[in-house]
Amino acid sequence: MLQQADSYERLYRDFRWSIPARFNIGVAVSDGWAAHQPDRVALIEYRAQGEPDRLTYGELARQSSALASALRHRGIGRGDRVALLLPQCFETVISHVAIYKLGAIAVPLALLFGVEALEYRLHAAAVKAVITNADGARKLSAISGRLPALELIVSTDGADGDVAGFEQFVSDHSPVFEAVDTTADDPAMMIFTSGTTGPPKGALHGHRVLLGHVPGVQFPHEFLPQPGDLFWTPADWAWAGGLLNVLLPGLYLGVPVVSGRFQKFDPEAALGLMEKMRVKNAFIPPTALRMLKTVTDVRKRFRLELRTIGSGGEALGRETFEWARNELGIVVNEFYGQTECNLVLASCAKLGVSLSGAIGRPVPGHEVAVIDADGHALPPGETGQIAVRRPNPVMFLGYWRNEEATRRKFVGDWMTTGDQGMVDEDGYFHFVGRDDDVITSSGFRIGPAEIEDCLTGHPAVALAAAIGKPDVLRTEIVKAYVVLRDGFEPSEELAGEIKVWVRERLSAHEYPREVAFVDSMPLTTTGKVIRRIFRERAKAEGLG
Repeated sequence: MLQQADSYERLYRDFRWSIPARFNIGVAVSDGWAAHQPDRVALIEYRAQGEPDRLTYGELARQSSALASALRHRGIGRGDRVALLLPQCFETVISHVAIYKLGAIAVPLALLFGVEALEYRLHAAAVKAVITNADGARKLSAISGRLPALELIVSTDGADGDVAGFEQFVSDHSPVFEAVDTTADDPAMMIFTSGTTGPPKGALHGHRVLLGHVPGVQFPHEFLPQPGDLFWTPADWAWAGGLLNVLLPGLYLGVPVVSGRFQKFDPEAALGLMEKMRVKNAFIPPTALRMLKTVTDVRKRFRLELRTIGSGGEALGRETFEWARNELGIVVNEFYGQTECNLVLASCAKLGVSLSGAIGRPVPGHEVAVIDADGHALPPGETGQIAVRRPNPVMFLGYWRNEEATRRKFVGDWMTTGDQGMVDEDGYFHFVGRDDDVITSSGFRIGPAEIEDCLTGHPAVALAAAIGKPDVLRTEIVKAYVVLRDGFEPSEELAGEIKVWVRERLSAHEYPREVAFVDSMPLTTTGKVIRRIFRERAKAEGLG
């Protein structure tokens, strides 16, 4: 854990990892607290109408142990993969904790996945059991015959044919369960990459991953936990951002976590939740923050009590950073990482580590650099690939059954991220774009993030994606795909205004020479824009 310090330099210099040889996530986030403070609130379930429901650490420990007993009774054991296909709810947390206590491997999956996406992941991971709800069980019924490893489906909505009911499944078994004695390096979870640039891969993490995340959560949330802290995120707990940036660290640190069941992100509903629940600490991905910008008079209409906002997953940008400071009265602490090695760069305004347009500085305990193709660290101002040095407790164990892809991920002891970036003279990292997203135009290498940030500063633009469209003269030209705010209609005149807006604020080589209006933005389940779809569309249009 981070100790309070008066400067970033001292905090970074004095930090040392202390990872025990034996560690179990399930025990650490439930039984440890339950032994001393069983009535301490672990989870709070938000309801738009009426009072919220609460789950204590004592109840979490009891129910998770009973579920672990039930799973063991059905033949699920150490190393078996158990998928979770659930929204933010108590049962999701109980299931995670039970799987870790059992020594099995949790495979969190998003309910938004269609049957093909589910089949791919469940088959790739050879999942033996799935804990889901009625909606998930219906999807599984269409593909279960093609999943030879799948033996058990449990539904939180009750039994149905061969599907077991969660409540009965748990209550039929003893809450007395001795957790498997796991090492810090034993596999605990498999999180599939978001698939922005290719087929998703299963990133396997050890139990140590939780401890590796703690400094990266405390830093942008300014020395969490503080008295009265209360955590929430709209991010799906199936994503590393929701699970490892909020849920598990919050439970480990004793900070109550709010759950909210939203079919999709609704900015008005999100503000209502934060107001009613008196949320103090929020992880809000950049896309969701940009959607909050579409709500008028936030400060007048909502009485928020936020202490910290962290944001990551893609570049936040200056426009959204300034909006949050002016409209929410808070400095957003941006952070950076990826499924394979999360929360390694971050900002902390309390320590003066904050720069609009930057993604932060290395979190204490992590060595991060911008490197060239040979693995040499580049000097300030030069663009290269962001990389993290191993060994590192937050780093993945490897890709599931894909040693070749794991090997390609490293250059020497540097784990490459596939993200282009630059370090400035003050040690701040700046995100340029994914390797595949960088646009090459007239000899310039252009990152889409800055263009998209500028585009969303236009009063008519809600969301935007910038890609490179093949061009005979310039190699590529910048093309923008834009979702308009309510009250605006697509037109040639508006497209021209948007082009001028960017040209005047950035440069002549960065402005979009083409603007296309779209009804919606293709997003991964983690809220990242899938630019690949637009690149393919632009390529199909032919050379400019």
